[in-house]
Amino acid sequence: MSTTEGVLVVGASAAGLTTVEALRRKGYSGRVTVLGEEPHQPYDRPPLSKEVLSGTWEPERARLRTADALSVLDAEFVLGDPATSLDAASRTVTTASGRVLSAETVVVATGLRPRRLPGQAGLAGVHVLRTLDDALALRAALTASSRLVVVGEGVLGSEIAATARTLGLDVTMTGPQRAPLAGQVGPLVSDLLAELHREQGVRLRLGSGVTGLTSGDGRVTGVRLDTGEVLPADLVVVAIGATPATEWLEDSGLRLDDGVVCDSRCRAAEGIYAAGDIARWYHERLGTLLRLENRTNATEQAIAVAGAILGEDRPYTPVPYFWTDQFDARIQVHGVLPAGAETTIVDGDPARRRFVARYHRDGVVTGVLGWKMPKQARQRRGEIGGAPPLPTQTP
Repeated sequence: MSTTEGVLVVGASAAGLTTVEALRRKGYSGRVTVLGEEPHQPYDRPPLSKEVLSGTWEPERARLRTADALSVLDAEFVLGDPATSLDAASRTVTTASGRVLSAETVVVATGLRPRRLPGQAGLAGVHVLRTLDDALALRAALTASSRLVVVGEGVLGSEIAATARTLGLDVTMTGPQRAPLAGQVGPLVSDLLAELHREQGVRLRLGSGVTGLTSGDGRVTGVRLDTGEVLPADLVVVAIGATPATEWLEDSGLRLDDGVVCDSRCRAAEGIYAAGDIARWYHERLGTLLRLENRTNATEQAIAVAGAILGEDRPYTPVPYFWTDQFDARIQVHGVLPAGAETTIVDGDPARRRFVARYHRDGVVTGVLGWKMPKQARQRRGEIGGAPPLPTQTP
């Protein structure tokens, strides 16, 4: 591929694939290459912590498209060969195998890397969950274990705890927050989530930090809390968040700061764009740099990037959205739920675990949350007036 033609998409997950599909749908007929770190065809990540992990889905069902659908895109997929460097000036990417790929336009969509605990590397029985291979390895381990400790009480940790408990394991969830998702949804909803997990038999050891792991003969035996207590475990899953996969961009010339910093058109430099979990772009409506880690944004931002590549001059200003499924609860969040926001129930009843909550701060509605009321929550998106004033950051 020459430097004067084509689009090179680095990242073969939802954001990367959607970029290619949107380009073709919008009429782009030039050469397209997709470079992926993993050997698998593009697959969906949300099912990994639920359907794939529980075994109700076989791995093939998580694929985003069939082989025939991919072939129609007329794109070259180079899989199992991670990017190791980018020269932004020449828009040239080098891979682990030594390939050198150049293009007129480069789209960075390499996503996230899971955070790990000190001493975790090389210790048997300790897992993270980010990739399909991670999910399959953890699924196999769950069938051979009885006591699981999940380190992390965010969305991923809570979903893994729920799935494992459904499979019959003795599950303990630990982390520094007072309740599951406390930092994401506020006290009213997080307290209900804590109640739900306890009812289903999950042991909650929250409000304490984790200082490390205990082991014997090269295998994990427990999780040590900052109180000195050790939670015994046959199996540990570390779900303490993730960081943008920007290590291969360190000498690229791009601005890196909690992701690839972009303007309001998701442009990081001349001829270079970013999409998905790795992109930190200027949201004109909110007046701040923003990075979103969710499936919906990966798709919507990729469509915006494809449009920008083809000359559409529109800022990307989505209403943030994410969802989580835990036991029988589906929780959907539209907008922003800032810390300290006031919460008002506007539909349903929390006691029945079917309701819509509206979040507002400084007189501004910033978000809505639905618990098993998806239609009603979606209908209230129009009430969101944006986030309250924030310190302005410019890209």
